[in-house]
Amino acid sequence: MGRKSKARRDRQQHPAAGPASGAHGGQARAAVGKADIALRVLAVVGLLLTAYLSFVAWQDTGAAFCSEGSGCDVVQGSRWSRFLGLPIAAWGGLLYAAIAWAAWRSAPRVARWRRLWRLSFLGLAISVYLTLAGVVALQAVCLWCLLSLAVMLAIFLLVHATRPDSAPGAPWSAWLLGNGLLALGLLAALQMSAMGLLERREDPRLRALAEHLAQADAKFYGASWCANCTEQKRLFGAAAKRLPYVECAPEGRGGGVAFDCISARISGYPTWIIDGQHHVEVIEPERLARISGFDWQGATPQE
Repeated sequence: MGRKSKARRDRQQHPAAGPASGAHGGQARAAVGKADIALRVLAVVGLLLTAYLSFVAWQDTGAAFCSEGSGCDVVQGSRWSRFLGLPIAAWGGLLYAAIAWAAWRSAPRVARWRRLWRLSFLGLAISVYLTLAGVVALQAVCLWCLLSLAVMLAIFLLVHATRPDSAPGAPWSAWLLGNGLLALGLLAALQMSAMGLLERREDPRLRALAEHLAQADAKFYGASWCANCTEQKRLFGAAAKRLPYVECAPEGRGGGVAFDCISARISGYPTWIIDGQHHVEVIEPERLARISGFDWQGATPQE
């Protein structure tokens, strides 16, 4: 009886101990629930954004608020705008889809957090890399790309802030090292793609045309930041390196114009000079063949 009376007195003296603990747990669950909702909303926003940019890239039209020659136009037409033949926005859409799938899928809390952290970390690393590539190599910034970067950053911070106490389950150093190496591998692949090192082997006919243009003393004047120049090179695929190309902006978008381009009176990019005639436009290979006197039909067909 004495022990029961003591326990009863303790409950009477501390009546709020049990309910307070339950309330605290309920608040924590409510906070996690709100974070999940915000995470799903951000993933959907990222999906819609990348779906729009992918559609624009496939239709070969400019995105809204991106006038010709603007930073947005320069970035979206650059060699960083595609990876393995697909618009980079499409790859971003796949990543947002994976984040959305992980956010909605039922899974143990720690396993779910690890998956979301890794996906958002990789997405953030890629977004930062592409932004820096635009700023450093092109002296241009794309507002649509910055919006995607902001969405991915918000997702990463939200996921990181809701880390379970038992996650990542290994020392942070090992966790960060593993994911850091994975991110570096992806960034290396993106850079190799931008440098043309992942191109398929040369089309024999396009290679022959490029070599003919060089031998005919034709010139292709362009600039590293010129979206149409990138498109002209893309038409030649891996054979683009054989074109008689003259870089008119060796110091980037904000630098001066090369003397060779000034002396040739280049007024726009890309400009082809063939047999003394200026052609300020992107020209299909078959038409280039006709203009330069190359036997397109008799050339070695594509294997």
